[in-house]
Amino acid sequence: MEGSYYGTVDQPHQMGHPSQPMMNAYPGVNTMYAPPPSQPMGAAPFVAPVNPYPNNLNSNFAAPHYPPVGMDNPSVPLLSAGALGPTAPSSDMFGPVPGYEGMNTGDNSGRFLPPPPPALIPGPARPSPENAEWAIPNITEDAAKEAFLQYAKESCCYGTSAAKEMVFKEFNPFNTYRYRLETFTEARAFDWQIKPFDGHSTDLGAYGPPPQPWDIPVPCSTLFKDDEKKMPVPGTSSVKTCPQCMGIGKTVCTKCAGTGRVKCTWCHGTGKHVDDEQCSTCSGNGTESCRSCSGAMQCCEGCSGKGKVVNYIQLTVTWRNNIFEFVADHNSDFPTDNFKKVTGEKIFTDEQHLVPPLVTFPKQSINKASQDGQNEHYSKFNSTSRILKQRQTIELLPLTKVNYTWKGNPYSYFVYGRENKVYTTNYPQKCCCVLL
Repeated sequence: MEGSYYGTVDQPHQMGHPSQPMMNAYPGVNTMYAPPPSQPMGAAPFVAPVNPYPNNLNSNFAAPHYPPVGMDNPSVPLLSAGALGPTAPSSDMFGPVPGYEGMNTGDNSGRFLPPPPPALIPGPARPSPENAEWAIPNITEDAAKEAFLQYAKESCCYGTSAAKEMVFKEFNPFNTYRYRLETFTEARAFDWQIKPFDGHSTDLGAYGPPPQPWDIPVPCSTLFKDDEKKMPVPGTSSVKTCPQCMGIGKTVCTKCAGTGRVKCTWCHGTGKHVDDEQCSTCSGNGTESCRSCSGAMQCCEGCSGKGKVVNYIQLTVTWRNNIFEFVADHNSDFPTDNFKKVTGEKIFTDEQHLVPPLVTFPKQSINKASQDGQNEHYSKFNSTSRILKQRQTIELLPLTKVNYTWKGNPYSYFVYGRENKVYTTNYPQKCCCVLL
């Protein structure tokens, strides 16, 4: 297949086998789209998708209302689950919590949660573009010259005379298309967290079994934008004896190992100065009183000296905008990766919960890329995340090769993108410069 994939594509795609046009299985229905991979051609038309994730948080899909769990000042250090203390934590330190029995080990591993079975199917087809041959106006000589001059000015070792004095010979357009599929996903994981007890009431078992992770409504702030939120799972918090100090509120000082003395900072434990005189700071014994503790004990960091901690299960929700991109072959020696830096003329947009792949776009490689992108994203994210929204677009990418002469010698450069960026490998006027 012609063209180039880039973006989040991980596996190489087989090239050189253009896909065959697909039959219209739906008389009277726009054939810009094909059925999903699981639905063979000739089957019944698509059914409009039903949103299984209602916006009304009071619906049957929503978790019951729980009062918020009190959170400590973020500046207070958290005690990691399973941290070493005077003795091992008790066996019920991390549970049991109904519905979360697999977490009782307390290894804080951030367990991944498979999403519920998907209920979405590709939505209805959007109207396809009517014009089979979109035309970008040829770049003018003035625009091409201005772009080349700006390119020379931005390069510290290039002179501008060539850009000012060149003589245009020929403009060759190589305009092409870019297909982009965006799949906005939500993933959830949970782990145990421990924080110092701050006096807030806990809620373990107070309202019945806690909601399951995918039943907790957590709205995202912006579609198609990466984000992450962390929150305690309601009904999972409980007060425990601090495993670091076993409820005493103090621990042995780690700096002096409980001795109350540390190496003298002035003589570095030698008891003498450089001139071989006795150190006046430590009186020659090489140690001084530990400034981190009093009486070899220090305030327990795990519980802030209270002797108690609060255990709770933390839910981490991660939103990712996953992108699949493909640029159709432009039949030139221009590096396709350079298109990542520019925008094109958007000629088609489709945004739905799940978009169907394209079928009848005039450029067959774009249809093939759309189907490849749908298959890849579905297989990659369907079992690990919940697909919230998809968006597919087609852009027409301007690309013109400019042939010119300077001082009688032939040269060329490319102007590409709506930004009129310039690419060339043989700029004729270079100089050697030294950066100090």
